[in-house]
Amino acid sequence: MQISLTGPLRSAAGDAASLEIEAKTIRELLKKLVAQYPLMDEYLEQGIAVSVDGTMYRDDWDVSIPPGVEVVLLPRIQGG
Repeated sequence: MQISLTGPLRSAAGDAASLEIEAKTIRELLKKLVAQYPLMDEYLEQGIAVSVDGTMYRDDWDVSIPPGVEVVLLPRIQGG
């Protein structure tokens, strides 16, 4: 599946705007992402949001990712 990256997440993936990663859940996706791009771990610790076909998930990493959906990773916006 195609994973789109936004903001500083792109730099952690070698300036890639999108990646091809196969995963059945958000948790599996994040594990594979860190395995391929270790710099991504820092952003995961700071917090990210995952959009699956327009629905945002911030901590529910056991959500299934159906085939053919749009997946976007976004850094969390810190409130003040």
